Amino acid sequence: MIQNHTPVVLLPADSRQLGDHPFHVAGHKYVNAVVQAAQALPLIIPALGSAHDVAALLEVADGILLPGAVSNVHPSHFDQAVRDPSLPLDPERDGLTLRLIRAAVEAGIPVLGICRGFQEINVAFGGSLHQAVHEVAGKADHREPDVQALEEQYAQVHTVCTVAGGQLAAITGCSEFMVNSLHGQGIDRLGAGLVAEAYAPDGLIEAISVAGAKSFALAVQWHPEWNVMNTPPYLAIFRAFGAACQARVLQRSIGN
Repeated sequence: MIQNHTPVVLLPADSRQLGDHPFHVAGHKYVNAVVQAAQALPLIIPALGSAHDVAALLEVADGILLPGAVSNVHPSHFDQAVRDPSLPLDPERDGLTLRLIRAAVEAGIPVLGICRGFQEINVAFGGSLHQAVHEVAGKADHREPDVQALEEQYAQVHTVCTVAGGQLAAITGCSEFMVNSLHGQGIDRLGAGLVAEAYAPDGLIEAISVAGAKSFALAVQWHPEWNVMNTPPYLAIFRAFGAACQARVLQRSIGN
């Protein structure tokens, strides 16, 4: 008899300097969403750049969540120079995630990208980013307000329209819904093999999937982990991701 086990979801950490010491950190809200909404066990992976054995990581992964971060993907990965040196970068995380993404999708491991993770997936598949969306003609300012209260920063501020017949539309059951917005960068050129799943009112791509992926491979520009249990479209995304991770557990059990 095959028993169900709690899926293990890998979360790549950020490399952060806290005081005099470097740390590997992951946001509580992502960890909490994996536990509560996806009903999986989060496992935080240090940001060690190219030092990781990706194949070894995939051996223990039933899913991968690429969380948001204060840092941006280094623009050298899409053939651009750094536009604003004052903005934080995290080359150690880049060194892990940009290798991990393609390998995970090819192995049929469920992948969910959020904010920076959404941008990482686009770059991993050869796409490029606007380094300052608010300076692009015709695009809105998608950055959060400069306030201290998290409830204001993560407030729902604009709609996204899902693509009819797409994966996100099917998962959420919505043609449009409200989302938060806390990003300065965004997709410019869509990566090869990626499909737009939702758009902001200004035409910016807000969700993507990997065409022909063997399992769940979806990413969103907003933060569905925020207040996830009380926001039905957000919860639907994590529930679908969690179900795919559980299916991976079952598949691996059969394989063994």
